Amino acid sequence: MANHNITPPAKGSRLLALDILRGITIAGMILVNNPGSWGSVYAPLRHATWNGLTPTDLVFPFFMFIMGISTYFSLRKFDFRLTMRSFGKIARRTVLIFLIGVALAWFYLFIRGTLSGASLNDAVFNFDRIRIMGVLPRLALSYGFGAVFALLIPQRALPWTVVALLALYAVMLIAGHGYEFSERNIIYIIDSSILGTNHLLVDCVDGNRVAIDPEGLLGTIPSIAHVLIGFICGGLIAGTKDNTLRVNRLFIVGTILTFAGFLLSYGLPLNKKIWSPTFVLTTCGLAASLLALLIWVIDIKGRRRWTCFFEVFGVNPLFLFCISGIVATILGSLRISCATAPEGFVTIKGLICSYVLEPVSFGCPELASLLWAIFFIVLNWLIGLPLYRKKIYIKI
Repeated sequence: MANHNITPPAKGSRLLALDILRGITIAGMILVNNPGSWGSVYAPLRHATWNGLTPTDLVFPFFMFIMGISTYFSLRKFDFRLTMRSFGKIARRTVLIFLIGVALAWFYLFIRGTLSGASLNDAVFNFDRIRIMGVLPRLALSYGFGAVFALLIPQRALPWTVVALLALYAVMLIAGHGYEFSERNIIYIIDSSILGTNHLLVDCVDGNRVAIDPEGLLGTIPSIAHVLIGFICGGLIAGTKDNTLRVNRLFIVGTILTFAGFLLSYGLPLNKKIWSPTFVLTTCGLAASLLALLIWVIDIKGRRRWTCFFEVFGVNPLFLFCISGIVATILGSLRISCATAPEGFVTIKGLICSYVLEPVSFGCPELASLLWAIFFIVLNWLIGLPLYRKKIYIKI
């Protein structure tokens, strides 16, 4: 009788459970980034105000963890050696992802500036106020440094590298008022000094407005550790052909990291906006456990009928994430004349929300907001479906 727990780890093969987890996180990122109204969002779909953890806070770190696993598989063909060829690939991908992130930020300001009546010159040359850091720039820097570290440092020493990075960052936070939402925070001091406050995301906590960017420069340190933990887990997956053993190893690692994160949070609170060390440990632990569960369900039990929806996002993750940003800007900005609207016009998004979703939401603004987010996910899924059917993978 054939053993269905055996999956050959051939080079170039795709692990379906990994694609599904990647797809779930991309769909989740689109969901939480695109509510119908930011003023009407269910509590689980909001980020924690400061310290704490919500389901929404898991989405981005889960993707970063997966990126670490994918980095392991992509670097195998270089035999984990830093050469001009491997470094060139890492550098090109890092620069490309970073520049795409900045370009999306520019596009948002350009569209909004054009529609607000700004001159074409002001709309185009908005570089004095463009947000430099963001989701894609954070991913780019974390991937770039993480991949180089993984090639320079022996794999048996990588866990100690993770510990060193997180310990260093913990000391910096403690010594630099890192858990204080104020301009004394070391994250604000470094980011504002290097990038300038005009290029940072301004946040508000308890009435205080401070430019503590959740994807700032200093937070790249623990993000590199995040990628390295994913890289180490990639080695655990590739190190065995038996899926049951893979599941057991991932569950053990996930449990240890999750408990370590929660236990240490009594001294170093969980905080996504500063990417605290305990946030890294906890989210990596939960991501490893979820991946183990998916391998058990999909690869061992063979229950795959539900996976197609998320696989569409999983095989072209960054491309569809970028497309979602462009489409969201267009639908939320382009105006249509409407006699019943107070301003005499309504955006495409506003038209759908006000005249389609709100009437069927039973008078609940949070439900109408959620319905738009779900509609937007499906819209982006339809964009990715032809690529999935034709097996076109757009690598970024």
